[in-house]
Amino acid sequence: METTLKRPIDSKLEQNIQLIEGCFSPSEASRIIHSILDVKINFHKIQRLSRTEGNINDACEYDNSRIVELIDSKADAKSFLADVRLNGKKLKIESTITIKIED
Repeated sequence: METTLKRPIDSKLEQNIQLIEGCFSPSEASRIIHSILDVKINFHKIQRLSRTEGNINDACEYDNSRIVELIDSKADAKSFLADVRLNGKKLKIESTITIKIED
């Protein structure tokens, strides 16, 4: 007889993680933002590879479009941060990840 131990779900249905909060130079902000975007781009590339490995006919439309969006966002951020750098300003960055239980 096999038993499965189930961990009870906490009564909390949502968790927030304060990922980034503070003032940064344009160079620091660039490293933070580009690192996060690179991780997300790589995540979707691995997802795409995983799907096509088992089925070469899978178009992976969501992953492909999301990769393009993230690459575009990275280019936009680079341009924005270059402008901020030229003006000698600092940047305030706030980022919270919200995790919710979904049925």
